[in-house]
Amino acid sequence: MPDSTSPGAEYDVVVVGAGVVGCAVARELAGHSLRVALVEASGDVGDGTSKANTAILHTGFDAVPGSLESGLVREGQRRLAAYAAETGIPVEPVGALLVAWDQEQLAALPRLADKAAANAYRATRLVGPGELRAREPHLGPGALGALEVPGESIVCPWTTTLAYATQAVRSGVDLHLNCPVRGAHPGRPHRLRTPRGTLGARFVVNACGLHADTFDALFGRHDFRVTPRRGQLIVFDKFARGLVRHILLPVPGALGKGVLVAPTVYGNVMLGPTAEDLDDRTATGSTAEGLAALRAQGRRILPALLDEEVTAVYAGLRAATEQDDYRVSARPGLRYVTVGGIRSTGLTASLAIAAHVVELLRDAGLRTGAPRPRTPIRMPNLGEAFPRPYRDAELIAGDGAYGSVVCHCERVTRGEVRDAFASTIPPASLDGLRRRTRARGGRCQGFYCGARLRSMLEEAGRA
Repeated sequence: MPDSTSPGAEYDVVVVGAGVVGCAVARELAGHSLRVALVEASGDVGDGTSKANTAILHTGFDAVPGSLESGLVREGQRRLAAYAAETGIPVEPVGALLVAWDQEQLAALPRLADKAAANAYRATRLVGPGELRAREPHLGPGALGALEVPGESIVCPWTTTLAYATQAVRSGVDLHLNCPVRGAHPGRPHRLRTPRGTLGARFVVNACGLHADTFDALFGRHDFRVTPRRGQLIVFDKFARGLVRHILLPVPGALGKGVLVAPTVYGNVMLGPTAEDLDDRTATGSTAEGLAALRAQGRRILPALLDEEVTAVYAGLRAATEQDDYRVSARPGLRYVTVGGIRSTGLTASLAIAAHVVELLRDAGLRTGAPRPRTPIRMPNLGEAFPRPYRDAELIAGDGAYGSVVCHCERVTRGEVRDAFASTIPPASLDGLRRRTRARGGRCQGFYCGARLRSMLEEAGRA
């Protein structure tokens, strides 16, 4: 269970930051006989950048060839696909179409195919306008062709982060939530000062995301600067799902992959993200200008989408830096590893990043010892394309709570909510409950079920 051990304890490794990468690193370390802590400033895992990404399991076809990101995304995709099948993380291999809307973009498609090949992905194929229209009949007028990337998939980012953290905790990692690191005294061991006590650590991993550079400074490092890059997104109702069959990607621009239209594993359709460089690392609010720009681009890509109901809007911040690559490095003399500059591909690359970090720790002197088995886990399914409790007659016959729907928009049952509160890392808020069950994630956004869920949260002693 989280916070089962006092933060005053001493550890072999302390991982700071419980986003998808920090949780993956903690899980990787849990496969060895080490004393490990995962420390998070907020009250839940995956509560920052990781909760608001585009939820795509990438092939890495368009990464910079030869970059660290390219290799880790490629290896991470293989690892995460296998891990998802093993643990029940929903993944749908829908494939992607990189759509060209003018002659300049059309001319870029063969170069992108060559770039994919340089990244060891050779399954791309040029698609003409006729075939493109047949495969995506609701596309807007003027599409000239596309590059098919059949290996791209959609995935549940919430379950992925939670799975890593759950397996880490069940395998012996101490999780300290609501435990921000306020100061550090490098030494042997390092001392990390938190409001709840001091943590001792032989080795420290900085997985602080948007605050990686700030945390680096506590250890005297000033190697890069994080620039928050806001991505606003619009989520459309499930009635829109029939409008799109693939992930529809734009030709990439200087600020990222650009605005896409993609189905989600929850049965919705997503439009976004924007790419706005900011100074404020807390600016996760949506803006009228950003949403208007998204709607304008969405109308060109998939005009009928704009006639559908909007379920939600949200914004996430990516940790951009001065270089177009991950900023992962070790300081062996300091016994310290930084995992910075992890952008939208970090979800896909997470397991490979974790393995790479453990190798860096070994190179820095960490003796990991012989591998040990991690506790197997199986996560609750949140994917619409897979069996869910409200439709499982056998499950309901054994426990009527799975036949009692609490959230009608997302068809979440009382049994699922109960299980979330009894889980290894239970939710401490309604937002945390939504990430574990989808409750309050539908068209009414909790108007119907919110009061009942709040009552259940209070009864569980989590509020």
